[in-house]
Amino acid sequence: MATSSLHMRLFLCGASHILHDIVVPLQLRLGWKFETFHGCHDSSRQFSTSTGGPIDYTDLTHPDTWYPNARRKSRNVILHVGPTNSGKTHYALKQLKESSSGIYCGPLRLLAWEVAKRLNKANVPCNLITGQEREEVDGAKHKSVTVEMADVGSDYHCAIIDEIQMIGCRTRGFSFTRALLGISADELHLCGDPAAVPLIQEILKVTGDDVKVRYYERLSPLVPLKVPLGSFSNIKTGDCIVTFSRHEIYKLKKAIENEGNHLCSVVYGSLPPETRTRQATMFNDASSEFDILVASDAIGMGLNLNISRIIFSTMKKFDGIESRDLSVPEIKQIAGRAGRYGSKFPVGEVTCIRTEDLPLLHSSLKLPSPSIERAGLFPTFDLLYMYSRAHPLSGFYQILEHFLDSAKLSENYFLADCEEILKVAAVIDELPLGLNEKYLFCISPVDMNDDISSQGLIQFAQNYAKKGIVRLREIFTPGMLQVPKTQTALRELESIHKVTFVFSSP
Repeated sequence: MATSSLHMRLFLCGASHILHDIVVPLQLRLGWKFETFHGCHDSSRQFSTSTGGPIDYTDLTHPDTWYPNARRKSRNVILHVGPTNSGKTHYALKQLKESSSGIYCGPLRLLAWEVAKRLNKANVPCNLITGQEREEVDGAKHKSVTVEMADVGSDYHCAIIDEIQMIGCRTRGFSFTRALLGISADELHLCGDPAAVPLIQEILKVTGDDVKVRYYERLSPLVPLKVPLGSFSNIKTGDCIVTFSRHEIYKLKKAIENEGNHLCSVVYGSLPPETRTRQATMFNDASSEFDILVASDAIGMGLNLNISRIIFSTMKKFDGIESRDLSVPEIKQIAGRAGRYGSKFPVGEVTCIRTEDLPLLHSSLKLPSPSIERAGLFPTFDLLYMYSRAHPLSGFYQILEHFLDSAKLSENYFLADCEEILKVAAVIDELPLGLNEKYLFCISPVDMNDDISSQGLIQFAQNYAKKGIVRLREIFTPGMLQVPKTQTALRELESIHKVTFVFSSP
């Protein structure tokens, strides 16, 4: 891999035929591999006004009109809402399996992988499409995808959008909005928290869809314990300790294992998906010595885990801005992972390590999740491109910044957090790249707060601007990877893994 040409895998979802006209020649000229799928090229808006006056490209008040293919259908939209472990997604997947064609859109690669595996095992050929991979099956009329890769250009009999409450996420919500408004399906099943129902009903008032809501109850009991865990000597097989940083995860793992009675698997967000799956498999295996799980809120979705008891080590987390109390939806999502229906632990339990955290846990489990008030939006490339033509500014950073400052939205929407995109734009704006190339670099999923990830992107962009092709050894020195012996080395290895997924060889 160190000597192979580096090909860029990017999400191009939300782009129109204008982006397609730019990307296809770019592919042929540069030899890059852009993972462009049919669904990632939305039908372009018809830029015209009834008065024939100047077009306001920053008017985002009617995003439903961006998807004429979906608007030509009278979709039957069914919301399946309820708590974790209520069977809401199971019913929707049953409908998908019985349909003549369909698409599943999940928030995680792990979920997309799991659904594709399930359908193929049931002799329903299903393709898997994520930001990291594309696995095609002969004769497949079904797809299982991460929501960013949702195909809004094809027609389906049945479609599922899982964890639809993420439409309110400040960074990824716009992808769920795009799927909600853009997927052209006879049946559209939306699975998630009841908190999303009022907003979705309001958004779909203008689409002509028929909307029904089905409520589900939890299939197995979840018992909030009145006493805290206290000492780690009270840990027992099937327990899952939840905390919110890599440092705390390994600190807790060491403390529990030092008691001498248990070994711990670990699961957290920055672990590669394959590693997470292996750790979960060890924990689930009744014959394994790894009978305790120490995890972050990454367990909230995407992994089937045989957890007897969820134990919160803290009720606070740092969300990138501040340290705050866990929200009601976060607490319920995590706590609900205990006592999975059909597992060897039919009754789930939940508690905290410390007595002072119990009141927040108990009160949150009794409360409904607050209603989601707005859905995320992000300007498609066609809007930015046309805006740049009408406003010949000096760079992509200024174009994007001015567009965001001028954007007009209805009360049902908010603009996605573009902080990371603006950081990339500021760094690469001085490079001799075209607007389209800068856009592609900016939408690559790179954490600019991570030194290794940000440096990898910068070096890639600089080398590409000079040569038009980049080799992996120009970014990473061959032979530099070693088995990590410290948490710092582990963190660096995880960052390198992220970079090689963004910029990876075919």
